[in-house]
Amino acid sequence: MDTLSASLPPDAPDRGVPAPAAGGPRLRVGFVLLHQFTLAAFSGLIDVLRLAGDEGGRSRQIDIAWQVMSVNGQPRRSSAGLAVSDVTGLQAPGSFDYIAVCGGNDYLNHSLPPELGDWLRQAARQRVRMLGICTGTFVLAQAGLVGSRTVCVHWNVLDAFRAQHPGLRAVVDRLFIDEGDLITCAGSTAAIDLGLYLVERHCGRDKAQQAVRHMMLQGIRPARLPQAHFYNDLAGIEDVRVRQAAHYIEQRIDNPPSLEAIARYVGVSGRQLERAFQAALGESPMSFYRRLRLAYGRWLLQGGQRSITQVALDCGYSDGAHFSRDFSSRYGLSPRRFVQQLKDAAPAG
Repeated sequence: MDTLSASLPPDAPDRGVPAPAAGGPRLRVGFVLLHQFTLAAFSGLIDVLRLAGDEGGRSRQIDIAWQVMSVNGQPRRSSAGLAVSDVTGLQAPGSFDYIAVCGGNDYLNHSLPPELGDWLRQAARQRVRMLGICTGTFVLAQAGLVGSRTVCVHWNVLDAFRAQHPGLRAVVDRLFIDEGDLITCAGSTAAIDLGLYLVERHCGRDKAQQAVRHMMLQGIRPARLPQAHFYNDLAGIEDVRVRQAAHYIEQRIDNPPSLEAIARYVGVSGRQLERAFQAALGESPMSFYRRLRLAYGRWLLQGGQRSITQVALDCGYSDGAHFSRDFSSRYGLSPRRFVQQLKDAAPAG
């Protein structure tokens, strides 16, 4: 039985928007900062709330309210080394519509503080909705608050999440996933998109657009937009050399490493690495790289903000013509036709 759903009465809806208190903020979010939290995800989300919650970016908590907390009320240091000191201890969970658990580089720590676990489960029983921000989803899983729901994690931590929670379903093909009582987010700039989604849901599109203008964004990205998914799912690959080499390649999409450089990174010869890739994936390391950078190019084209030539350069190609030939061979249509199909499929308005 799913912990969150189990706390609800039989006739309670799984989805919906909490009713605001009379005359109070229409959206209330409690932030829980974990050790080494990701600064970009936390600051992006809270800035959306700040800019939408008042007129003129004056930061008053009028339409939207927030509170920053930690387990013991002590400052928390981000993975960037900067600390947030203006925090309180854990407050009454029922005073929030959402609790945003903000994680970061501490996701390999399997030890969930008992006080935090108890508090999160109490919040679930009170039907407070949960937000897993970046690796905060790891903690929600440790607290037993995921169940059969699908969660979104950043592609760079998918293997670690699956290793820690093999019975849970995690995906990396979305910016965030709303399961009604649990919304999980890949982190980084996707937290901004999640924040805009919440503002629009509770306060209206005008308020969300107010934040978009202040943050000089191009618009509100939908949850279904894929992550920068130049990631290859190697969950079934046991060869550590292949996994290490694939990770090394993933980090260098726009600056292709040589086979020799990849082999040196892994600690084997180029020939050994070639054989290992063929045995595990049925392709060479360089073929693997070419496939990933085309997937990256496809993702960039979906964003709609770059020209085809710029996408080609960002993917490590020397010119757009070479990129277009490889793209057409891989996907069966040209980049230009692919972009046109995206425009044709976009909803009007």
